Amino acid sequence: MSWTENRFRTAIAVFAVLAGIVVYVIGHEVFPYLSVNHDEGVYLQQANLLLQGKLWLTADLSKVFQPWFFIRDGKRLYPKYTPVAAGLFTPGLALGIPRLALSVIAAGNVAFVGLIGREVFDRPTGVLAAGITLLTPFFLFISATFMSYAPTMLLNLMFAFGYIRMHRQRRRRYAMLAGGAIGLSFFSRPYSAVLFATPFVVHALSVAFVAIRNQNDWQPLMEREAVVALFGLGGVSLALAYNGIVTGNPFLFPYQVFAPLDGLGFGFRRLTGPGLWYTIDLALQANTQLVIELLSQWTFAAPIGSILAVLGLIPVVLHQHESNNETSLPDWELRMILSAVFVSVIVGNIYFWGTFNILGAVTDTTDGFISKLGPYYHLDLILPLSVFASAGALWLGRTIRSTAAKHTSAETARLVVIVLIIVSAPIIAGAEYNRIEPVVERNMEYTDQYAEVYAPFEKQTFDHALVFLPTPHEEWLGHPFQSLRNGGSLNEGSTLYAQNLGPTKQFATIDAYPNRTPYRFTYRGLWDSGKGQQITPHLQSLDIRNGSHHRFTTTVGDLGRLSSVRLSVNKTEIVSYHRGSDASKEKPVTVRWDVNGTHVRLADIQGAQGAMSNTTNTTQRTLPTGRVTPHPTAEQTHADAIAVEGPVYATLAITFRKDDGDPVTYSQGLAIDANNESARFLWPGPTKVCRGSHSCGREGMYVPGGTYPPEVSMNTTIQTEGKQGTNSVSPESESELEPKERASAITA
Repeated sequence: MSWTENRFRTAIAVFAVLAGIVVYVIGHEVFPYLSVNHDEGVYLQQANLLLQGKLWLTADLSKVFQPWFFIRDGKRLYPKYTPVAAGLFTPGLALGIPRLALSVIAAGNVAFVGLIGREVFDRPTGVLAAGITLLTPFFLFISATFMSYAPTMLLNLMFAFGYIRMHRQRRRRYAMLAGGAIGLSFFSRPYSAVLFATPFVVHALSVAFVAIRNQNDWQPLMEREAVVALFGLGGVSLALAYNGIVTGNPFLFPYQVFAPLDGLGFGFRRLTGPGLWYTIDLALQANTQLVIELLSQWTFAAPIGSILAVLGLIPVVLHQHESNNETSLPDWELRMILSAVFVSVIVGNIYFWGTFNILGAVTDTTDGFISKLGPYYHLDLILPLSVFASAGALWLGRTIRSTAAKHTSAETARLVVIVLIIVSAPIIAGAEYNRIEPVVERNMEYTDQYAEVYAPFEKQTFDHALVFLPTPHEEWLGHPFQSLRNGGSLNEGSTLYAQNLGPTKQFATIDAYPNRTPYRFTYRGLWDSGKGQQITPHLQSLDIRNGSHHRFTTTVGDLGRLSSVRLSVNKTEIVSYHRGSDASKEKPVTVRWDVNGTHVRLADIQGAQGAMSNTTNTTQRTLPTGRVTPHPTAEQTHADAIAVEGPVYATLAITFRKDDGDPVTYSQGLAIDANNESARFLWPGPTKVCRGSHSCGREGMYVPGGTYPPEVSMNTTIQTEGKQGTNSVSPESESELEPKERASAITA
């Protein structure tokens, strides 16, 4: 190995290691809770499955445990993505350093860009191309995420390098590398692999045609081309075999099962939720915006990197610097292939509606995925952008030096170039900072929000816990709480996460995992991920009370005139309306209500003054203040009771009218499972204080540690008769929303 080659390899290795370090730091500091793209949780859970030798999760309650972008097929849950990227992440997970895999992939990408740059031009171009890749914001932020784009890019670069060396070194091992890499790339992201490989395939076909026509060294060349094709088809076969195993049809990809209208082509397209008509005009508009954004914001020190890439392309277009090397892949043809990657990736992505989805709005690139991660479907353009930007920078430097040398000495010309580099360095550094800094800020808004959301989990130590999670983005685990995910098994681990899908699913999940302690995770606020809104989380341990008869006494602070007391189960209500003076002001209002195996009953209301009216047709009967009636049984039913059977959700709502006329409601929820002989329930139930309505979603959710006016308080005590089961661990009294811990959803 020559000294020059040794220096080249050392320089490439240094840039590769630096890339790994920088990507690790970005991931650790900017994406500690993963990114705004919730696909990361999908790949990580898939990697956990692979570590246990599984391709899917198996669960009797598959809906309760269905992760984001997982397909539910009976008891099976399998991801819409192929296992290639997840497989590359598994070594880091196995070592307990997940981001180590990202660092290695990033280092590999930088190294291969440098190696290919040398093949396309020369060693200095390769070294500088590696450095430019390292400083490309587009590359850094995508590489710091657990998604398939950077791993697929690595496979594509390995293919390109193997293909080039196969032609120039005429060795079969490079043909094997090229074929195997592009085959795995197809398995990972089929369309990305096709777009990147198309210029190389066109070249391969043209070379084979010429060789056959001229009968010139055709046998060895055709043999190598056949090896590439054979290994490439091996990857395709692996993809088809995987499809056959998980979907039952080799030609049916999992992503097609998940969303049949999420694919290539124009027309009506949909992933989840509402879809849209992806027209040619919309495709051109969106992709034009993406390319402009890429070249003006996401390249090396943009737009400097883009300008340098154009300068590097000019000699190629003009057929300058042609090489006389006698190979089946001369320099100029290789440069044309690399230039054609621009065309194939940009034009090909127009046909894929996913490129539209990364834009929050076509005219607003400060919103959507692109604002935080860049146009990641165009990630393969890193190779031509870096190589041609490097060539352009070196061409510019050599041109300036040559021009100066014509008018002065060689030493002076060299000094001019050095001065220009020194002067331009701060400009380049400033441009780089101006592109990276706002992206970091936008991602940190998301990270800061999730730091608050996950704070209760970081303070809690779990031992065989079952945590029920809310579903603000429809019924998925890991969307939006992708850091709260299960591993490769639903029977192992200190924590098991489940969706809170109502009493039926809750009790079924608790029964399926009787040795786990249930928790409820909830929050106060209006969820809109990454928008910087205030979300206050709450993690609460739950007890299960089981008995034949439960007596609840709920006392609330009086906030004005008592308006109504509602006890509801599903769509049936008992409502006591109150019309009168505010004589009860500053007196607590106490409501007694009962639960047994057959009914939920509103027993009496004390502390309220004024007349009471009849109720709506959903009401069974109003109750006089202070009245107590026997609790109904299966044989004796009263109109002040609602029949219950099996798992149901009951709510007690006590509404006041404040002096300004606005209603304020205390709400106590309760998940009940009644079986005729007895009833069990989860305690504490969700507690809310709502202003403006008797129902306020999560905006009024009680979370300890807030601040309420002194008159706001709510306390519930419970007495249970005929306790049953070993899980009756609740004390004889429970309290919520006590004066010392008041939520902040209400203002005085």
